[in-house]
Amino acid sequence: MNPTTLRPESGFVRKIAEVTATFWALKIIATTLGETAGDYLSQTLDLGYVAGLGITGAILIALTIAQLASKAFHPVLFWAAITGTTMAGTEISDLMDRTLGLGYASGSVILLGGLLVSLAIWYRREGNLQIDRIHGRGAETMFWIAVLFSNSLGTAYGDFLVDNMGLGYMYAAAICTGVIALVLVLHYRRMVNEVALFWIAFIFTRPFGATFGDLLTKPMAKGGFDLGTLNASAVCLVLMTGLVTVTMLQRRRA
Repeated sequence: MNPTTLRPESGFVRKIAEVTATFWALKIIATTLGETAGDYLSQTLDLGYVAGLGITGAILIALTIAQLASKAFHPVLFWAAITGTTMAGTEISDLMDRTLGLGYASGSVILLGGLLVSLAIWYRREGNLQIDRIHGRGAETMFWIAVLFSNSLGTAYGDFLVDNMGLGYMYAAAICTGVIALVLVLHYRRMVNEVALFWIAFIFTRPFGATFGDLLTKPMAKGGFDLGTLNASAVCLVLMTGLVTVTMLQRRRA
């Protein structure tokens, strides 16, 4: 289905990307880019997490307002907004841990609570949590709030696995992949519905992307590839631009 198709029976235009294999590939790249770009601002440029959150938060607000104001689905705008939530989510998680001293475990619990509350409010308002039934700016706003909480939670949980549990980047990414694979198996056995599958996968692709971003940027002595935050961000940006371009070309041909 074309994401911009108007549905007469419900009277709305779909503005959220279709959930396909390309969606998840872009989601992972966006989370990696958010991790590396966020670290570039707060660590490489040494701006700190408060300033980093101020910058990424301003970018996110601008992108979200543009997304909410749009009348149709625009792939570049949508994925820019997703990347904005991952950048801000990186700063939120690190600020809670390193500036406020809450720790990644406590931060994960707080962010999980925020996500559950946002989903509960969304469900109470709309009666469902399906992204293909988002109708109106109120529901779309709840979607983006849930996305921000889930990406912040994914960052905190990924750092908890790496730092607190001492698993390293590869093992942390493997655990997140295993959780996603398990959820997929349960889904195909009809033990997990589509809504639960989407949000669990959405949360756990975040730490997967975050740990992959750390793998690219951290020194070899810490198990990374030592590309640096700027080079890693550039690589992710190129990959993301290529995939979004392919998606747009496919839509035009369709």
